[in-house]
Amino acid sequence: MEYISLKNIYFNHIASFSGQVGLFFENKGSMEEKLIPLLITLLSVTNPVGNMAIFAGLTAYKTEAESKRIARNAFFAILIILTTIVWLGDFILKIFGITLPSFEIAGGIIIAIMGVSMLHSRTSGIAHSEDENEEAQQKEAIAIVPVAIPLVAGPGAIATLTVAVSHFPSLQGRLMLSGVCLAISLVIWFFLHFAPYFSHKLGMIGVNIVIRIMGIILTALAIEMISKGALEVFPALAS
Repeated sequence: MEYISLKNIYFNHIASFSGQVGLFFENKGSMEEKLIPLLITLLSVTNPVGNMAIFAGLTAYKTEAESKRIARNAFFAILIILTTIVWLGDFILKIFGITLPSFEIAGGIIIAIMGVSMLHSRTSGIAHSEDENEEAQQKEAIAIVPVAIPLVAGPGAIATLTVAVSHFPSLQGRLMLSGVCLAISLVIWFFLHFAPYFSHKLGMIGVNIVIRIMGIILTALAIEMISKGALEVFPALAS
C-alpha cells in the first residue's frame, strides 16, 4: 500500500508539472510567466548534462586549453543559431507555407522521440548519429559541427523556439526570447567549459540519472505541444 501511495504521489507531481509547463502553449499569463516554462523546455531539449558527457568524449585527446577554446567557440555558435531562429523562424515558416499547428505537431513528435531516448540514457539519432560522433573525433574544429549543431541547437531547440516566436511576436517579446537564448548558451558553455570536472564528479550513473529526469520532463512537454497542435488542426477533437 505504501508503494502504491508513493507511486501515485510521483505521477501526480508529473501530471501537475505537465499542466504547469503547458501554460507556455496557452495565451494566458504574463510574458514573464511564460518564459519560465520555455526556459525549462529549452534546458531539457539542449540537454546540458548529456551533451557535456559527449563533449568530454569528443575532447578527450585535446589539451585543456584546446577544450576550453572549443567550448567558447561553441557558445558563440549556439547563441548565433538560436537568436537567428528567434528573428527569422516565423519568416522561414511562411516561405515554406507551414502552419504553426502543423509545426507544433511535428516539433512535438521530434521532442518526444528525444525524450524517450533520454529515458533510456541514450542520445537520439535525431540530434547526433554515431557516424557524426566518429567523424567529429577526427576533426579539429568541432565547436560548430557537431557541438553547436546538431547536438545543442538541433531540431528540438529549433522547433521549440519557432513555436515560441508565435507567442512572442512583438519586438519586446523577441528581445526577451533573445535573452533566453543568451541564458541557455551561457548554461551550455558552463557545462562544456567544466565538462571534465563535472563528468568525473557525477560519474556515469549520476549523468544517466539527470538525463532520465530531463527525459521525463521533455516527454511531458512534447505531449503538451502535440495536443495543442492537434486541437487546432482537428477542432472536432475538442468536442
